[in-house]
Order: sequence, then structure tokens, then C-alpha cells
Amino acid sequence: MCEAELKKRWEIPYIWGRKQQDEWDKLSGFIYEIKKWEVLLEKVEEVSISKKINRQEFLNYCSNRWYNFMSAMALEKIFSDHPGVVAAHNEKNRLIDFYINGIGFDLKTSVFPANFKPGLITAQSKPEELIKWLYENQSSQQRKHLENRLFLIVYAKNGEHWKLKAELTWLAELVKNYVRGFQSKNLIELELQQGEITFSDIIWAVK
Repeated sequence: MCEAELKKRWEIPYIWGRKQQDEWDKLSGFIYEIKKWEVLLEKVEEVSISKKINRQEFLNYCSNRWYNFMSAMALEKIFSDHPGVVAAHNEKNRLIDFYINGIGFDLKTSVFPANFKPGLITAQSKPEELIKWLYENQSSQQRKHLENRLFLIVYAKNGEHWKLKAELTWLAELVKNYVRGFQSKNLIELELQQGEITFSDIIWAVK
């Protein structure tokens, strides 16, 4: 059901139109409680009228936040359903979503960054370069940190990368294969903070 709801969001272009900021994050806080696309549209209409803000801009903002949040929650559940993966069970812990073989990770699903100039082929052959770039260029939102992260990078050959976040059935297969083959010795180690080792890796979702 989640995949079907996410794909309904494809009906409008993926446009932010503005940077995320506290005021609109607060106004759109309802995105965390809504599971259905139609209900989201109704709420956007209601709030944009009551707060006298531009409906289309608010719709873009809310639909992107909702889409990314719903996809992230679904992927965390997909991970946590696998043997060997344990959910963190602490919603206030923003640094760990789950543990694989006892190692805690924050899951970060991202579109392949256009500003990473070496490009996809180089990133796939030298993932440590992209991982380091991602840590250095992460946004300064609430989840910014330098702790262990597992990146799921989506890249669509037709350029519509963002749509792959809704391809949950396909992504679940990629996750299953990753978890089955997981070996801690294969993780990439980075010293992002003096004297501390950060463990990371990339799951590639290229289609």
C-alpha cells in the first residue's frame, strides 16, 4: 500500500521552490501523521487557506517532505524485517535507525548528487570518495552528524532519480541482497572526527 501511495506523488513535478526552513517545517508537521496522498492534498488545501500562503508552493514543499519521509520509514521497516537486523526502537535516537550484526547505522536514502563531479562510474569504483563527499556536504538540518551511516543511493538513467524512492519492491530486493552478504570487514572506515572511526557503506540502486 505504501508503494502505491508514494507513486501517486509522481503526478506532480518534484520541485522544492525554496530551502527547507523551520517555519514551513512547523506548518507542514502533519506530513508525519498522514499515510494517504489524497488526505495530504486535503490538508495542504486547508492549511494554505487558513495561513494565507501560496497553495502550489506549499503543496510542493509538503509533498516532497511527505514523500521522502514515507519512503525512509518504509525502507527502515524493510531493513528491520530481515534476520540479523535489529530496529533501534528509540524514536528519539536520531543517530541509529537499526543495527546490523551489532553495528548501529543511520540509514540515508539520497539521490545521486549532481554536484559530485567525478560522476557515477568513479563513485561506484571508489565509494569512499562519494561517502566522504556526502558527509562533508550534508545539509545542516536536524539529522546532520558524523556517525555511522548506510547510504542508499538512487540513480535513474532517465534522470528521474527521485521516483526510484517509491520503487519499494525493487529496493527491498536490493536491501535483502545487501543484508545477506553483509560483512563488517567490508565496511568503509573513515576518520571524520579526530581519533574516532566512522563505519559506512553504499547500497547502489541504479535503474
